Amino acid sequence: MEKFGKSQSAKRVEDVRFLTGAGRYVDDIAPANALFAYYFRSPIAHGVITELDVSDARDADGVEAVLTCADLEAAGMNVAMAGALVDNRDGTKGAATMRPMLAQDRLRYVGEPIALIVAETLAQARDAAELIVLDYDELPAKMDLVAGGETLHDSAADNVAFDWGMGDEAATNAAFDAAAHVVSLDVGDNRVIVNSLEPRGCYAHWGDGRLHVAINGQGVWVPKNAMVAAFGVGADDVHVTNPDTGGGFGMKAMGYPEPFSVAQAARQLGRPVRWMSERTEAMLSDNGGRDLTSTAELAFDENHKITAYRVHSHVNLGAYNSQFGQPIQTTLFSRVLMGVYDVQTTWLQVNGYFTNTVQVDAYRGAGRPEAIYVLERVMDRAARELGIDPWELRQINFIKPDQFPYLAATGETYDVGDFPMLLNRAAEIADRDGFEARKAADAKQGLLRGQGLCYYIESILGDPSESARVEFNDDGTVHIFVGTQSNGQGHETVYAKFLSDQTGIPVDQIFVIQGDSDLIKQGGGTGGSRSVTVQNTATLATVSTMIDAFTAFLADEMGVPAAEISFDDERFRADGSNLTPTMLEVADMARQKGRDDLLVHEERTTLPARSFPNGAHVTEVVVDPDTGVVTTDRYFVIDDFGNLINPMLAEGQVHGGVVQGIGQAVTEHVVYDEDGQLLTATFMDYALPRAEDVPNINFTSVPVPSTANIMGMKGCGEAGTVGALAAVANAVQDALWERGVRQADMPFTPHKVWELLKDGRIAAE
Repeated sequence: MEKFGKSQSAKRVEDVRFLTGAGRYVDDIAPANALFAYYFRSPIAHGVITELDVSDARDADGVEAVLTCADLEAAGMNVAMAGALVDNRDGTKGAATMRPMLAQDRLRYVGEPIALIVAETLAQARDAAELIVLDYDELPAKMDLVAGGETLHDSAADNVAFDWGMGDEAATNAAFDAAAHVVSLDVGDNRVIVNSLEPRGCYAHWGDGRLHVAINGQGVWVPKNAMVAAFGVGADDVHVTNPDTGGGFGMKAMGYPEPFSVAQAARQLGRPVRWMSERTEAMLSDNGGRDLTSTAELAFDENHKITAYRVHSHVNLGAYNSQFGQPIQTTLFSRVLMGVYDVQTTWLQVNGYFTNTVQVDAYRGAGRPEAIYVLERVMDRAARELGIDPWELRQINFIKPDQFPYLAATGETYDVGDFPMLLNRAAEIADRDGFEARKAADAKQGLLRGQGLCYYIESILGDPSESARVEFNDDGTVHIFVGTQSNGQGHETVYAKFLSDQTGIPVDQIFVIQGDSDLIKQGGGTGGSRSVTVQNTATLATVSTMIDAFTAFLADEMGVPAAEISFDDERFRADGSNLTPTMLEVADMARQKGRDDLLVHEERTTLPARSFPNGAHVTEVVVDPDTGVVTTDRYFVIDDFGNLINPMLAEGQVHGGVVQGIGQAVTEHVVYDEDGQLLTATFMDYALPRAEDVPNINFTSVPVPSTANIMGMKGCGEAGTVGALAAVANAVQDALWERGVRQADMPFTPHKVWELLKDGRIAAE
């Protein structure tokens, strides 16, 4: 590991900037003369627009413009947002819905943007919105996940977006027919709101016929391509920047309608225009997460070995299937069948349904949480029904270390792993043997204690390619240009420290440049746990190229053949020469010789295969049966992330992910009424986890280095959430089992748990 990184914890350098109020968030850096934008949004879930009169709003004090979809079309814009299609199982195309940038003729969810008001002040824009006249014929809101109901799109018969499947259905069914045991469980995965600390926002301005849009997303290149398509301009005519971003969680990687109309308003008015979402506005209009129901089944032979896995899921896709990039539905559910178990045959069917309550995505944390949650919940149920210890059941079915590389039924090849070893470490670290004593002590107090286990596996998703460019500046500083985008993960620290480790350049002289489509022509953005592994692989290749170029240059300067010059991560050395220059000194020598070509180095690399982070989450909860209150009391994470670049930041990522998972499992839940109105649209009604809801989280790294990249890394972005959902849910189910509760689904709010216990008591009588 010494060659590729010191694997030492380093404090985040960007935190000084953030904690002293010097962050460069999009709302902080909008031009001082920018006009303010405010959106008039749909008050209903479904209806046909019969009248939209914005004339009074246009005449209001301070108002500079009011834009509708008709205005965007009149300006020559392509108002259809980019869409992603999913093929049906029978080979036909899934629904191709057209999502306009502003509502056009029809309203399809509460909060859909209808008109943009631009004024000198935000208060003036908000007041003008009250003057807009909107009449409509209201239609029934579709709130269930079954085919049929009021049609939302003509292209989506019965509101079915797609019927997608994978695997060998015939072989799977045959395995179930021959199984000694079959275990089935209906698994609900409740909807959550992402609630990034910084809501979505942007500003735009035009100069010399060129558009600049600043966003707070997870990359600049997809939005840039979307702007090019919307305005029909050349790629060189669009500049997209992404400054500091206060949280993304995948939600900000998606395409949204607001930046297009903000950009058109700036073009029309010849002044910058800025927009920032308010919190309730974000809760209404941001892509939500989860919201699916699954029936999962496992087939076992007489030795408790899994022979097949079958799952049918119904997914809430929201009002449209348009988003940028690969459809998350495919990514999400192809990962459902990923597991650490040696399953011979698998089959999956996903029925996607449109509802008009939210936007397109069933997404939070890059998809794997939904997948692992389904698999680990049915594994827990299987252990109970088969009368076998849940830890032993997993050990029986693990892919064994000598089976790697292992070709899974999904077509994925797992490179390495030692799942039995990690689970044994988990039992030791979490003091599994002491659980019964803790349970007995709680029972004396009238409390119920349960233990939950989840063994997860995920993979690095997204673009496997990335570039890194290193530039030596006249002032002695070094810039590294990266194609990923930090949303708070600490990229500036990790990338600068990694480059410093490989080159000896002092870390305080290295500055990370990101989020600028003019400075960085290509990049994959951030998402799917790809950033550190993919980006540092590119950096390593760039450093290698840089060493070769500097070595060739030094051959003349040092008077020795290039083959005799070595670099020891700090200095170049050669026998017979008294010169031992550092990287910075070589760059300065090259500058003095007029060799500007040696001051910029860039390489682009592509990972040959995915890597697969995995590990065990063990938690214990305490339930008060009198009140239904669930307390997460103990939490242990034993992770195989491969080799770590900065262990402290990896642990921080895990802590944040676990808290997110605990939040969904215990407190968070999106509630709509029968008309599609969001009832949990403020923090008075939507319960994010608080510090008192979270125990100390014990993190242990047990690396089994990956062979899929030269550094042996595996990624860790979503690992905390991936394991937390099932671990907490299994623990609650364990606590309630002895009281007769056989089906416990998130969220485990006090009222819900109290009702479950009451129903279990009645069933037992």
